[in-house]
Formats: sequence, structure tokens, C-alpha cells
Amino acid sequence: MQALRRSILLAGAALVTVIIAAEVQPRPEHPFAPEQPIAFSHRVHVIDDGIDCAYCHGAARRSRFAGIPSVERCMGCHEIVLHEHPEVEKLARYWQYRAPIRWVKVYSVPGFVRFSHEAHMRARVSCARCHGAVESMDVVARATSLQMGWCIDCHRSMHAPVDCLTCHF
Repeated sequence: MQALRRSILLAGAALVTVIIAAEVQPRPEHPFAPEQPIAFSHRVHVIDDGIDCAYCHGAARRSRFAGIPSVERCMGCHEIVLHEHPEVEKLARYWQYRAPIRWVKVYSVPGFVRFSHEAHMRARVSCARCHGAVESMDVVARATSLQMGWCIDCHRSMHAPVDCLTCHF
């Protein structure tokens, strides 16, 4: 009876893993690129304006999450620059009402994966390695699957640990 329960539990865990993996697998012909509350162009900010990724995503240097810039950070520039642009006007309304912008996540890993942007930045892994050429995107689209095999291949190519406890603890 105990063995049957264990088998059912393992089969259920395997099924959940397959379902989660299917959700994060990008389809090259239809990359996941959700519509956002504000049409934000990384190309304009990074290539045209020369803003470094870490200026807006500064938490990546010191935490598991890269973070999304606050409305206050955005308005620090846009109170002065391009304030009559329709998308900046939307931003200003969020600022006026002290409301957070509900950005739609493009990348996520399952809850059983422990990922740290900080560790990858310390190892000097470029943002593009995982996120693609975001700096040239007008609309952010998922460029990689972030599935376990993809991550392990990267770790091996960089001579990084591939022990299970590296990501699952």
C-alpha cells in the first residue's frame, strides 16, 4: 500500500512538472510577448538613450529578483523628458494616483526552483544570455525556455555547478 501511494505521488509530481514545463516553453513561431499596461520600448531606453539595464533593474545586483522600476524612478526622468508622449501620459496618471503599474511577467520559473539574479550577475552572466537581446526589443518577448535542460546546458558551458541542490533546495 505504501509503495502504491509513493508511486501515485511520484506520478502526480511528474505530471505537474510536465504541465509547468509546457507553460514556460516558448514557441518560436509565437513567442510569449504579453501586452503591457504601458507600451514600453527597451530599444528606445537602452539603445537610443543609453540607459544601462541595472539603472532600472538595480535589485538584480543584490537579490534573487531583477525587480521592476518604480513609477517614481520612471517619473524622475519623464517629468522633464517627453512628458507629452501618450504612453508617458499614462505613466503620469499612475504617478498622480500613486498606483503601481501592473506589468505582466514575461519570465518566471516554477516555485520549486531557486534562482538568483545576484549570483548570475556576480558570475558575469549577461542579461541577454537568458533574456535575449532585450535592449533591441520594442515589445519584450520570451527568448528562451528557462527549462531545466536549457539551464543545465548553460551551467555546463560555463563550468558552473550542475548538482541538483544548486537550484532545488
